[in-house]
Amino acid sequence: MTLRLASIVEALGGELHGDASLLIEGLAPLESAHAGQLSFLSHPKYQHLLSASKAGCVIVSQQFQALAAARGACIVTDQPYLYYARVTQLWKQTLAVPSGPLIHPSAVIDPLARVHPSARIGPLCVVEAGAVVGARTVLKSRVTLGERCLVGERCIIHAGVVIGADGFGFAPNAGAWEKIEQLGAVRIGNDVEIGANTCIDRGALQDTVIEDGVKLDNLIQIGHNVHIGQHTAMAGCVGVAGTATIGAHCTVGGGAIVLGHLTLADGVHISAASVATRSIHKPGHYTGMFPLDDNAAWEKNAASLKQLASLRERIRALEAQRNQ
Repeated sequence: MTLRLASIVEALGGELHGDASLLIEGLAPLESAHAGQLSFLSHPKYQHLLSASKAGCVIVSQQFQALAAARGACIVTDQPYLYYARVTQLWKQTLAVPSGPLIHPSAVIDPLARVHPSARIGPLCVVEAGAVVGARTVLKSRVTLGERCLVGERCIIHAGVVIGADGFGFAPNAGAWEKIEQLGAVRIGNDVEIGANTCIDRGALQDTVIEDGVKLDNLIQIGHNVHIGQHTAMAGCVGVAGTATIGAHCTVGGGAIVLGHLTLADGVHISAASVATRSIHKPGHYTGMFPLDDNAAWEKNAASLKQLASLRERIRALEAQRNQ
């Protein structure tokens, strides 16, 4: 499959410098692209790769137009990374439409479920009673959508996702555990994408809610009664404990944990591998981790950390004596 540069710019805009008839046969990074491929420069720290790149055309900002034009064709745009994203969408649209039925023969759909005629249900999926799948939503292979759970329009649910399993709820009873039945469901908005093998638990009483535009990576655990606001994104292996509320336009880095019953305001960004142990009511970037070190040094630093509370009290006592 090929696209002419002229066709790309006609569809997506941007300012083309170079041969409009050049055929593009694929997309690639700057360092590995060849003459038939389109690449992009989105961050100044990679500009050293630009002049040596063999890409047929490079998407750049105005800042790097002269450098890009000196080596060949370029498309100039205000947001090169966003433009690249839209090129990938254009490329996907030109690929052959998937053949076969919209609902794979191996899928199991309860008669009481509602699947929009334009939705696509992949191999070995299970859609239980009362569940709803919206227009143009795609369930890849082996997705399980539990009873009464709802997925909105234009969502992409990748392989192995489980939506609506029971949340982790048990009451202690004489040294054993008594199950708390999970009576809520999961409600997922429009334009949500959920990565492979992610699990979203149903609510205990009220529903677990994933609002419009949320993006979840692979292997994420969302506990019962969690509420995630619009356009929040989470990287792989994040864990969100039950009844946490996460605002809109947040990001959570890979492997980070949000403890239960906490609230993160809109616009909060949690670094990878951090643990949110308290509610955060002010937008901003937050990090909580102990730096990697060789083991002997780490043990010494960890031992020192244990003494911080007593050191603080000693300093307070010395300050009190000084002020007398």
